[in-house]
Amino acid sequence: MNMSRSRVPAALAVSALGAALALTGCSSSDTPDDGRLQVLASFYPLQFITQEIGGDLVDVSSLTPSGAEPHDLELSPAAARGVGEADLVVYLSDFQPAVDDAIAQREPAHVVDAADSADLEAHELQGEEGDEHEGEEHSADDGHDHGALDPHFWLDPERLAAVSADVVAELSAIDPDNADTYAQRGEELAASLTELDTTFTEGLAQCDSQLLVTSHEAFGYLAERYGLEQVGISGIDPEAEPSPARLKEVSSIIKDRGVTTIYFETLVSPKVTETLASDLGITSAVLDPIESLSDPDGDYRSVMLTNLEALQAGLGCA
Repeated sequence: MNMSRSRVPAALAVSALGAALALTGCSSSDTPDDGRLQVLASFYPLQFITQEIGGDLVDVSSLTPSGAEPHDLELSPAAARGVGEADLVVYLSDFQPAVDDAIAQREPAHVVDAADSADLEAHELQGEEGDEHEGEEHSADDGHDHGALDPHFWLDPERLAAVSADVVAELSAIDPDNADTYAQRGEELAASLTELDTTFTEGLAQCDSQLLVTSHEAFGYLAERYGLEQVGISGIDPEAEPSPARLKEVSSIIKDRGVTTIYFETLVSPKVTETLASDLGITSAVLDPIESLSDPDGDYRSVMLTNLEALQAGLGCA
């Protein structure tokens, strides 16, 4: 792991989650039978949609604790055991190896894999000369290889809505007596996500710039959805350290295109981004990839709307 970046270690936080799971359990044999389905989501956006759909009928826990980086997730034995005991596990394959391993070993009875409906795409590192990976320094054995596909689909509300339909179907199969409730709540969630999508479309329709410069390329689906062009200092992997050549290339793009704001994300040190912004005499600002929820009073919608405000300010949107 690159020690020059300050991150919240999910491995440490999950030990606490494991203890909680050991106490609360994930099956009716370990907990008071209150009639709720015990559901595990691998990280926050999947927890959000499952809770929205299930309401009081489900008890949803996230394998990635609040404020922790999901890419680094390691599961304690108790947390891995909970994967096998849950009524339903909602996850994204090939994103968190520890979760993939736990599912393969524990074989939970019911699983929703977001990759089945998210329509994942490859979003390669972009530069002036097209797809470019020479500006990243990382090891092939660093444990963060997502392959060619960008996992950050949830930053497009319509893709998240597509995954929510699978959650509705699986909850209904597990608990057919409440299928109508899941369907109704799923429709309400889909409508809310469509409304959010419309707000973004209108809010980013007239901007001085369409160039979105980010610390790493977590916003490809958002950029694609709303007509923006993403350029990352690093690629999809947040652990990748940009080389001097990549920093020089991005600096040239910023100068040539008149960029006024570079965005860094939560959970990762802003040092590289802030230093580059300072050197160029421009602004740096936060853009949250919503991989985890740091504010207990917030939710997916509120963070997305905060992101919209940050984009409008940095891109000069009317």
